[in-house]
Amino acid sequence: MFVVDTNILIYGVDADAPDHARCRALLEQWRLQTSPWYLTWGIVYEFLRVVTHPRVLRQPFTSAQAWCFLDAVFASPSLRVLAETDRHRHVAAEVFAEIPCLSGNLVLDAHTAILMRENGIKTIYTRDSDFNRFSFLDTVDPITDLRRTTKRSVRRSPGR
Repeated sequence: MFVVDTNILIYGVDADAPDHARCRALLEQWRLQTSPWYLTWGIVYEFLRVVTHPRVLRQPFTSAQAWCFLDAVFASPSLRVLAETDRHRHVAAEVFAEIPCLSGNLVLDAHTAILMRENGIKTIYTRDSDFNRFSFLDTVDPITDLRRTTKRSVRRSPGR
């Protein structure tokens, strides 16, 4: 189980992006798998905001074109959209207490991380290194194949 971040969707749809081929191939692979994978509504709306913005893409998409891409993603039978639970306020309070410097643009990443924590999902595929601030997440950059996993303490016997 894993979440796919906005930037992977953007690179998957933007043929001008240098990482387009790899991200598009991954999205196609995930669309066909039987095990669950996840987005959040925040990721969906951020995708729409970015790909339709004339100052971000050389050739921005119309909202209809962007939604057509999302329809293809949503057609995956194994895709789920994470939503807040009754515990959301408490989990959010925990995360903001653990990481007191969350502000500005990091708040949107925090929302994704909080949704992941409250739904028991640890892995996010992203090119955004800001997710490394959330020690309870495993981040995977699918372009560099760099994986940063949560630090789990391992007790060793003396002499080992």
